Amino acid sequence: MKYTILGKNNSIVYIESEDILINDSQSALDLMMTVKYEKDCSRIVLDKKAISEEFFRLSSGIAGEVLQKFINYRTKLAIIGDFSKYTSKPLHDFIHECNKGNDIFFVDNLDQAVEKLALAY
Repeated sequence: MKYTILGKNNSIVYIESEDILINDSQSALDLMMTVKYEKDCSRIVLDKKAISEEFFRLSSGIAGEVLQKFINYRTKLAIIGDFSKYTSKPLHDFIHECNKGNDIFFVDNLDQAVEKLALAY
């Protein structure tokens, strides 16, 4: 796992990993707490490949559990990736609604992720 600190005030951490870091709500919580204590950041950018594919199957319930942890612990998250391969209308609606908020973002690239997280309050 590689950390890169980004943002105007070094307030965003981009985590690069070849491994899946989020499988369930506990692994999400572990990741958040590691970042908070090691890097003192509460804004995280992750590549989609670091998240279990089950997350993107809404009926599994993993996405809701994981994202609720991020909101409860006041941690902003941007997920980078190509989400067009998913054909689920509910997933696309979910992504659209998340992107309208201030906590969770699904974006195409790192620049968009940093922009969204920098503006999120």
